[in-house]
Amino acid sequence: MITIRPERPADGPAREALLDRAMGPCRFTKGSERLRAGNTPAAGLALVAVMTGLDGRERVVGTVRLWPVVAGGRDALLLGPLAVDPDRQSEGIGAALMRRALAEAARRGHAAVLLVGDASYYARFGFSAVATGGLTMPNGREPRLLARALSPGALDGAAGPVTQRPLDGAAGRAVRRLPVVSGPPLARAA
Repeated sequence: MITIRPERPADGPAREALLDRAMGPCRFTKGSERLRAGNTPAAGLALVAVMTGLDGRERVVGTVRLWPVVAGGRDALLLGPLAVDPDRQSEGIGAALMRRALAEAARRGHAAVLLVGDASYYARFGFSAVATGGLTMPNGREPRLLARALSPGALDGAAGPVTQRPLDGAAGRAVRRLPVVSGPPLARAA
């Protein structure tokens, strides 16, 4: 059985090993990595998919994080990386992580989510390039930049750079962080 749950500090080494296997070292050279470097994921929006073995031990088989950013002057989230263990791909784990992350972001009151990825894959989750034409990533214009508004019109007319949202250095949180509320039970993927 696979369970999606909030990421825990102890998941860090397994998550990094998974990202290395799934994405390789090039993951550190991407423009979106510049928006994650030195930042912390948005509250409650770092999730892992874990598989529980017969011995009761969990193994991280998927991961997703959403990061606070400003997109053309508007608060948004940057999703990524979304990764699934290469041995567990095509089982719906990535889709389940994506659905859970988007539902949780909406529940927490976030207005929009950006990502850099394949439009044909992410369209099924409501992502498109319609609202991203005026936005630039740290490495310049990114043709694979996609967005999904969680609130109607959240990115209408947005133009300018996508930057890290300023952090509160003492707490490592976005300055304009939304209140945290409790949520529904964790989703499960078969």
